[in-house]
Amino acid sequence: MGISYDSVEVLKRVQARHQITFLLLSDEDSRTIDAYGIRNHEAEGRAQGIPYPTTFLLDKQGIIRGKLFHEGYAKRHSSQDLIQASKNIR
Repeated sequence: MGISYDSVEVLKRVQARHQITFLLLSDEDSRTIDAYGIRNHEAEGRAQGIPYPTTFLLDKQGIIRGKLFHEGYAKRHSSQDLIQASKNIR
């Protein structure tokens, strides 16, 4: 799943436009983003509340076993990054 500070309406359009098949959740007030400590506090204006690109890897019990994180907003994790991180989970 993905979590964004965008509204439900925006996420529906993005999901349709890019044919995204996984769940996108709206966190308009960035409470979840803040709870995970991934808010980009330097972002201003419309981007205020935006998270840093972060991926959490969870086990079957929902426990976080890995985290991929980038400061800034432009860089994203590659498929290879995710595969390697999942191999490091014990």
